[in-house]
Amino acid sequence: MKIMKRTKRGFFGAFTANFSGDAMSSAHASREVQHSDAGWRRRLSSEQFRVLRRGATEPPFASPLLNERRDGLFECAGCGLALFSSAAKFDSGTGWPSFFMPMDGAVSTHVDTDLGMPRIEVHCRRCGGHLGHVFDDGPKPTGLRYCLNGAALKFQQTDA
Repeated sequence: MKIMKRTKRGFFGAFTANFSGDAMSSAHASREVQHSDAGWRRRLSSEQFRVLRRGATEPPFASPLLNERRDGLFECAGCGLALFSSAAKFDSGTGWPSFFMPMDGAVSTHVDTDLGMPRIEVHCRRCGGHLGHVFDDGPKPTGLRYCLNGAALKFQQTDA
């Protein structure tokens, strides 16, 4: 990924250019894992359903995954796809689990204007579950901050 100019126009333009094949088309694409609302409700807790399937945001500092420091993988709570490595996790101070880089091919994105301003929404590539948003104020090497809902994630510890 090329280094992006740190302006809203530069960020959104570069982000869209870098991910446009995945970003714009994936929001409506057929997913590998699909269920009816009733099926998702059977598989998920009410909070997971609210976040993953309805795009809700959990309160800041509510997720136990915020302070997860062990080596492992953060997976989609909806379908189990490995999304982020613990090596890419950092403390953003925002109150939500934050990462600077997803696993290859794990997430898709699209522009979200629900709050009247453009933001880049992040989804699980396999089931389409809403994970959170990505911003351009993260650490090196990417400069990105994937700000995610802990309810959308499961943690699997790996042997160090």
